[in-house]
Amino acid sequence: MRLKFTFAAATAALFLTSTAFAQDIKIALIAGKTGPLEAYAKQTEAGFMMGLEYLTKGTMMVNGRKIDVIVKDDQLKADLAKTLLEQAYNDDNVDLAVGTTSSAAALAMLPVAEENEKVLIVEPAVADAITGDKWNRYIFRTSRNSTQDAYGAAAAIPSEGEVSIATLAQDYAFGRDGVAALKDALAKIRPNAKVVFEEYTPQNATDFTASAQRIFDALKDKPGKKIINIIWAGQHPLPKIADLKPERFGIEIAPGGNILPAMQIYKNYPGMEGAIYYYHAFPKNPMNDWLVAEHQKRYGSPPDFFTAGGFAAASAALTAIEKAGGTDTEKLIAAMEGMSFETPKGTMTFRKEDHQALQPMYHFKVKGDGKDANDLLDLVNTIPADQMPIPVRNKR
Repeated sequence: MRLKFTFAAATAALFLTSTAFAQDIKIALIAGKTGPLEAYAKQTEAGFMMGLEYLTKGTMMVNGRKIDVIVKDDQLKADLAKTLLEQAYNDDNVDLAVGTTSSAAALAMLPVAEENEKVLIVEPAVADAITGDKWNRYIFRTSRNSTQDAYGAAAAIPSEGEVSIATLAQDYAFGRDGVAALKDALAKIRPNAKVVFEEYTPQNATDFTASAQRIFDALKDKPGKKIINIIWAGQHPLPKIADLKPERFGIEIAPGGNILPAMQIYKNYPGMEGAIYYYHAFPKNPMNDWLVAEHQKRYGSPPDFFTAGGFAAASAALTAIEKAGGTDTEKLIAAMEGMSFETPKGTMTFRKEDHQALQPMYHFKVKGDGKDANDLLDLVNTIPADQMPIPVRNKR
């Protein structure tokens, strides 16, 4: 009798343990932690974990269930990203996934989400095709897309007077999408400005002498304002272009936003203007206040470009799970379409048509008197989401 009772009790305990384990919410975070964009991936992971911590008040639980994050390194390789996501859905049994750093790797992951009928939150890859012609209904993106970058850049250009622009971009999806998006954005909100020349270089280019000469030749005789718009991921070419003295032809440089270590070179060019997705001193809200203070305390520096993105992805995931009452995919999709959620940038909203997060951008001017290495930018203007008519490109 005693033996039977002991066996029954052990069986019940095993069942309860298995049930509790099954109730864990599993999220895969895939990022390019090896390679030239390693810093981006590390920031995304730090921001994602800090977002979960803040939003769960340190419990790492939602709806009474523990959150288990499984981090995977795709090394910026598209084939590996695809394989890791397949493993996450099928072997790790994750409820949803977040990733990845490279646009090419993210594009390879999209069909995997569709085949497995599981949600993928894209962060921080930006290629327009992700929520454009390669999109499917399981894809949601918290990161900005190339067109949002482009509208920010266009809004930072004067609205009056003739403006001629030459672009310098990397020769892959991110760069080419960025240039195409800039041309579309200019046509809509800055018709006085035109892209008159496009220069593309390999992703790992280090010598820009020939590129700069072609750009200078294309711009130097143009009337009005002349701008080089740089669309770049990784080590920035700005110093090498600036060393070639574009100002002798009356040419200005307009860089995009980047991570703080890359932007520290901007200090040498005070007054230079551009547009950025996030800079720690710009948003004014309690969530960003906490992130800035806590990141400074833990890491000795303010949160960066992709830290905010990782935090936003965590907020999107938790808000969706709470709204859906669980992790059923169809309920998550229903909850997320049109869903607004809070981020360090303020409120973002997933557009129902293509699941792109609509969000503000920032027009900046480089400071001439920053108090430390990370005090780099002054805010010229916040560009609200409703002032950027981002087209829907997925033909849904």
